[in-house]
Amino acid sequence: MIIQLNSCSAARPDRRALASMIVEIADDMDQSVANESVDILLDGDPVEVEVSFNESTAFRKLRKLDVDYTILD
Repeated sequence: MIIQLNSCSAARPDRRALASMIVEIADDMDQSVANESVDILLDGDPVEVEVSFNESTAFRKLRKLDVDYTILD
């Protein structure tokens, strides 16, 4: 499944928590790519990640960190 991360609506987004969450839920993503993805997301551009395992946990983590997302596939 491909999830598009649209924005983070948290008042003070935690970059480290966002990057750790992306590493945990995304397939084949390392910490440096996750950090770049967080920068892109917080700049206002969408980021696509592929999730193939434990999708319910991914959705829960996204909601906890106030990340708005769209399921693409």
